[in-house]
Amino acid sequence: MAQHSAKGHGAAGDHDVHGGGHTHGSFKSYTIGFLLSIVLTIIPLVVVLNGMLERTGTIIVLLVTAVLQFIVQLLFFMHLNEEEKPRYNLMTLILGLVIVLTIVLASMWIMAYNGVAH
Repeated sequence: MAQHSAKGHGAAGDHDVHGGGHTHGSFKSYTIGFLLSIVLTIIPLVVVLNGMLERTGTIIVLLVTAVLQFIVQLLFFMHLNEEEKPRYNLMTLILGLVIVLTIVLASMWIMAYNGVAH
């Protein structure tokens, strides 16, 4: 059996992927994230395929599960909650979201007021 040094190895199955002492999720956290992702994919699929709700309700279910899916991905797979200071990844994510929302909302505004969306 090979012996491993304690450097870079966390508890409960965490592993050091990059060699910089940063640990990533355990098998348990990846499994929980995977199962949550599956559930959050199945819920809107069942709602849409079975026509369980009217259009507005279906859109709300889709949006809520999409946001929850996004949060699960950030926490369980991208390890955003384990980041040490300064939080460069979080700042980059927020900047990206601001840019995307600005482009989408401005596009919708331009289309709505220039007769494209009518």
